[in-house]
Order: sequence, then structure tokens, then C-alpha cells
Amino acid sequence: MRILGISAFYHDSAAALLVDGRIVAAAQEERFTRKKHDARFPSSAIEYCLREAGISAADLDAVAFYDKPLLKFERMIETWVGVAPRGFKMFRVAIPMWMRGKLHLEKEIRKGLGGKYQGRIVYTEHHESHAASAFFPSPFEDAAVLTMDGVGEWATASIGHGRGNHLEMLHQLRFPHSLGLLYSTFTAFCGFRINSGEYKLMGLAPYGTAKHKDAILQNLLDLKEDGSFRLDMSYFGYCHSEQMHTEKFAALFGGPARKPETALSQREMDLAASVQAVTEEVMLRMARHARKLTGSKNLVMAGGVALNCVGNGKILRDGCFDKMWIQPAAGDAGGALGAALFTWHQLLGKPREVKQGDLQFGSLLGPSYTSEEVRRVLDAAGAKYQHHPQENDLIKSLVGHIRNGKVIGHVAGRMEFGPRALGARSIIGDARSREMQSVMNLKIKYRESFRPFAPIVLREEAHNWFEIDEQDESPYMLIVAPVREDKRIAANGDADGLVGLDKLKIPRSEIPAVTHMDYSARLQTLDEERHGRVYRLVREFANQSGCPVMINTSFNVRGEPIVCTPEDAYRCFMMTEMDVLVVEDCVMVKEEQPNAEKFDRQKHLAAFDLD
Repeated sequence: MRILGISAFYHDSAAALLVDGRIVAAAQEERFTRKKHDARFPSSAIEYCLREAGISAADLDAVAFYDKPLLKFERMIETWVGVAPRGFKMFRVAIPMWMRGKLHLEKEIRKGLGGKYQGRIVYTEHHESHAASAFFPSPFEDAAVLTMDGVGEWATASIGHGRGNHLEMLHQLRFPHSLGLLYSTFTAFCGFRINSGEYKLMGLAPYGTAKHKDAILQNLLDLKEDGSFRLDMSYFGYCHSEQMHTEKFAALFGGPARKPETALSQREMDLAASVQAVTEEVMLRMARHARKLTGSKNLVMAGGVALNCVGNGKILRDGCFDKMWIQPAAGDAGGALGAALFTWHQLLGKPREVKQGDLQFGSLLGPSYTSEEVRRVLDAAGAKYQHHPQENDLIKSLVGHIRNGKVIGHVAGRMEFGPRALGARSIIGDARSREMQSVMNLKIKYRESFRPFAPIVLREEAHNWFEIDEQDESPYMLIVAPVREDKRIAANGDADGLVGLDKLKIPRSEIPAVTHMDYSARLQTLDEERHGRVYRLVREFANQSGCPVMINTSFNVRGEPIVCTPEDAYRCFMMTEMDVLVVEDCVMVKEEQPNAEKFDRQKHLAAFDLD
């Protein structure tokens, strides 16, 4: 039986395909259209999924959409009426859009499938989709389920209980009271774009102090012991305007919001630290309550807030659960997968397999390319490359480049599903370098210098470098853990008097390029089954250097989606100051490329919105 899951029209459209309950393919539309966070109907992603399975839309047995548009529309109408006349402007803009497409979603889906699909279309609730994406692929027979995001239809967070092939949703927090929208309000106030700048705010937090935490808890929300809360909506504008905050919010935090692209001040750093601290407290209380409600020793999570890896790390270290598993595509894109899984297990009652590790195959669910296809692309581009049919030779060559301080673009195997590059579409380098963080940010990624990078570490060595238990893992880069004390470097007064981004000048550990100001790191643990060549690459690097840790960041520049095809990879390589590119078994060195003058970096970068 073949089930297609779809998420579309709000943020990060995606498609996922199950064949007899097995995840065959999943991808975000942005990777094909090259438009970041593309919310249009995921035609290209669907085409890829069907092609991967060797079927057409006519062969599908069911199509599942990840939320219920009519219920969402009901919430929006009730909200606008409740704040009238202040919400009239938003109402006037949104109604034509809904009348043209979203209220006729079945017609849009059938049209998007080329008129070839005549079967049933299933609509799951938004947080049911998130919950299904978290529990059904997880390695647990029994687990508490926690979902948190901005808003679905009415729910903004939910607690459920997964057992076998069944999900039971127990409690939910309802709009407008939302942890995701609270965080997004601070994101916007600090001058970043909502739905994409939350990562920046989390990365900025270690440079500040949580001096406003009490003000947030005393004024903005009434937080209960079980993690539920009510927001004081006089501080928030998102119910009636396009501006997330009100003037009352601005007055509480020292004046107008920061304008995008202007210099960051200590205020923004302190606000980031403060809302991060509040978010962690809410997440922890919700998790403890989920344990109390379900009695389960395992926790699974999804929804955009589940990408807050600092909060995830706090839950893991709290010990309220023995084990955790977080959906790697935790945001709306993962809803496509969740809708398909919910249909297969919950609605059709199909049995569920439980496997050690998980059933998501490392989240490597996107397209891959053969060596022959790669070489055809590179030859057509006039690239100069070395072909390494023997992997051992390739790995030794790459390790040599990395030990010489080179930055490597790496494309191999199937593309990742979700926002994190997990080795298949990654930029990698030496985590021991004191300069590497700034070099990668400013010369490769073209983004703010403070943005942190993640370490990739051999799973069997992770507990020797980070404060995690030996049995714990983080294969999807969704846990932050402290660097071990014995790997840290004492500042010895060098940091005295430094504030804000000046703290970047002081190395914090033996792996400074991936160590945050608070000695933490967003780690990805590698095992050979999931990560293949990247695992073997880091293992060889460890054999030669004694360090089982390297940098891993997504293969893209600011404002651009992660690369998908060999063409995307070569173009990004030539547009940046990346030193080496490997695509499958072909290796290119920048200084050897004969046609670098054909690439206009500024023209290329101007095509992207660099917020």
C-alpha cells in the first residue's frame, strides 16, 4: 500500500511516501526550487518521491494532508472577530488568499497530482501529524509524546501517549498561548525573521545573561507547574497585526525593536539569553508533566520548538526520562511524514515495527546521484577533478586537506530530510582550529560571525569529549551538551572585560570552533550504519590526529537552501571561498578550477534574501 503525505501552504512544504508502512522517500520543496522555506504546493518533492518508488500518482492508495484547513480557518475567523476592529487589515489580506486556494484544498491537491489520483484524501490535525512523526519512527514500543510549535489549528502544544501502533492525545495548550510564538516574538524584536531566525536567537543567547527572565515570567506569561501558561496578550500583536509585539512590549525591554542588519547590542544578547532560559523552563516542566501523565520512561518530541536543542539537552540531563528521540524534521516539513504514518498506523490499524536506533534511516531520505551522473555534470561545467573509485584513497585525501586547515564541501549518498545537514550535504573542517568558526561564517556561509557550528563525533568517543552518558546518542544534531571539563581551556583572566561578541576571541576548549561561550556544543554522534562514509572519515581523522571530532555545518550560503544536486554543490563551491569539494567519489580543489572567473559571487548572492 502506497501513502503520500503532504505539508504545504504555510511553511516548508514537503512530501513523504510510505510503501507498506516503510518510509521510502521524503524531501522539502525548497531543495528543488532553491527558494528557502518554499511554502508552495510541493510538486517537485512529490515528483521525486514517486520517482524514488517507481510509481505514478495514479498508483497511490491514499493521500494525507498534515492539518485541517477548515479548522485552522475557524480559528483565524474567531481570532479576528475577537480583536475587531484591530484585525481587519489582516482579515482583508488573508481572506482572498483563502478563497482562492486554501478553502479548496482538495481541488488543489488533485490538480497538483496532475489529475491522476482519484482516491481518498485524509486530513489529520496538525499536532496529530507532529505526534505521529515523533512516535511511529522512534525506537520505542511505549513513549510519552510532546509536541510544541507556533500554532496548528488551535493547539500550540500537546502531550500524548504512544503505545504499539496507537497514539492517544491527552492534553493540549491552545492559541493564542504559544511557546513557539513567544520565542518568535523575541526573534522578531531582536531583528531576525520569524520562522528562520529562531536559530540565530538561540545561537546568540550564550553571549548574553538572562537578566530579563524574571521580567518575562512576571509580566508576559503566567507559568504553571505543569508547563501550561497564559500569555498577557497586551504585550503581543500577532492576533491583530503583522507585528508580533506591541508598544507595551517594547517599553518593557528598553525601546524599539532592533532593525534588521544593524549592529547587535548587548540588549539583544541579554534578551536572547532570557527568552531561551524561559523556554527551557517551560519545556522542562512540560516534559516532567508528560512523564507524570503517561508513566512512560521514554520521550519523543516534534514541532518547531523541538528543534531547540539547548532545551532538549536540559530535558535529557534532568533525568525525568531514561531515553529521548526527536523527529529530525521536527517542523512543518515533518508533518508530511507524520500525516502518512498516522494514516497507516492509527487510521488503518497497521502493525508497527520497533527497531533499535529508529525507522528513519538516518533521515537520509532524499535524492542521490551515481558516480557517472556526477562526472557528467562536472565535465559539462568544465570542472577539474580527481576520481577516487577506492573509498580508502578518497578518505585519506580528504583527511590530509582537513589537517592542512582546508574547508571541505561534502556531498554523498541520499540528501537529508529536515533542516540539519547530517553529513550527506555538509561543509566540514577541523574543530581544533581557533580561526575556523569566523572563517566559515564570513567567507563560506556569508552570515553573522557569532553563529555557532556543530561538532560531529564518533558515537563511541562522544562521552569522552562531552558530558553525556555513554549510552546516549544524538544522531540528528538535536541535543546540546557541555564539553567535558578536561577538554576545556581556562580563560586565566583573558576574558576579563570582554563583553558580547568580543568573547569570540577566547578559545574555550581543545575544539574551539564548535564550543559555545558557555562551554556547550550542539553535537551529532556518528555511527557507521547511519552515517557511512562520514563516520569512516572522522575515524581516519581520529587515527591520524587523536581527535574524533570535526565541524559539520550545512552545505549552503546564507539565504539559500541546503544543496541538493551536484550542480547545486559545484555552484555553491565556486561562489564561496571553500577550498575543496567532494561529490560522491570526485574531488575538486578550488585553486585548480579553470573557470572561476565565470562566477560572479556578488551577483549570485544578490539572488538570495540574506536575512
